[in-house]
Amino acid sequence: MGSSDARSDALLMPTSVLAQLGGGRVREVVTAPAAVLSEPGPELDPTDPDVVRLCADLIATMRVSPGCVGLAAPQIGVGGQAFCVDVSNHAKTRTCHGLIVLVNAVVTAASRNVKGREGCMSVPDLTGDVKRAARLTVSGRLPVTGEEVSISTDEFEARALQHEIDHCGGHLFIDKVAGAHALHPRKVYLPAADSRVE
Repeated sequence: MGSSDARSDALLMPTSVLAQLGGGRVREVVTAPAAVLSEPGPELDPTDPDVVRLCADLIATMRVSPGCVGLAAPQIGVGGQAFCVDVSNHAKTRTCHGLIVLVNAVVTAASRNVKGREGCMSVPDLTGDVKRAARLTVSGRLPVTGEEVSISTDEFEARALQHEIDHCGGHLFIDKVAGAHALHPRKVYLPAADSRVE
């Protein structure tokens, strides 16, 4: 199902919060085996100005990274439980809440697991088959206000949220695959000599 067919649920992020998350700076994405990627991040104060800046940097870095639909604090070298997700323009999206930025998020309800292929900017050379809940509810706090929110979603957006929550807990998708047979080299498509890359 293409993104044009995605069901657009109510957007999670209030305009007043989004306004304060602009102007982030693009940060370098760290890759495995960087220690920060395998250590559980501490809870953060979502109203702390440093955490608000961290969230703005996560958004800015995700936006300039081709194909990226989510980014967590450990991926930019910061131990902490904060991430952003936006699956709005992805072809696999079914349900979409637009840009989601959460601090100290946890899964509070989950359905049966289904297998799906995942990749990660912090593991740039591999993809893997990972079983995750097809539907779930996540609770967390919004940056800036600290408001507690809950989001119920499914399919690709649910998978993206679980992937980023795992990052905050010090887990990579390669920790969740069923073995070496479930890991695959990332495909790199080289353009023909007379083609343009856009």
